[in-house]
Amino acid sequence: MTTINLTTKIKASKHIVFDASRNIDIHQQSASKSNEIAIAGITSGLINLNETVTWRGKHFGFYLTHKSRITAMNFYDYFVDEMEEGKFKFFKHEHFFEEENGVTIMKDKMQYETPFGILGKVFDSLFLKKHLIHFLLERNKTLKEVAENKF
Repeated sequence: MTTINLTTKIKASKHIVFDASRNIDIHQQSASKSNEIAIAGITSGLINLNETVTWRGKHFGFYLTHKSRITAMNFYDYFVDEMEEGKFKFFKHEHFFEEENGVTIMKDKMQYETPFGILGKVFDSLFLKKHLIHFLLERNKTLKEVAENKF
């Protein structure tokens, strides 16, 4: 199991950052480099508890699909998306939000497990973990820009 932890500080209320984080349109904007689009389930606007979204994007030269469900949500503090269908053996992304003096501290905890035994672990250590960190950093950069400038 691999775990990625990231912290991003955003000069906006946690209500704004929370909603931006679950906004399908903003995610598509942040993932434009991989041509990632929502193709099923909630395909625009805000996703809520027990709703699903299926993403299709180009990663490592291949178009892949990934279906996630929002499995937990405590408004403005926390939500979780977990893979229902996709290439991972296991995938869970937890989103945490705290506000201090008008700044939201957004924390991502992503845990996943690759298939294919030792080959999957080697692929993860050489390529996948770096790719996912970069993907999250791009997402968080877009969230920060949108939350700080748009609202």
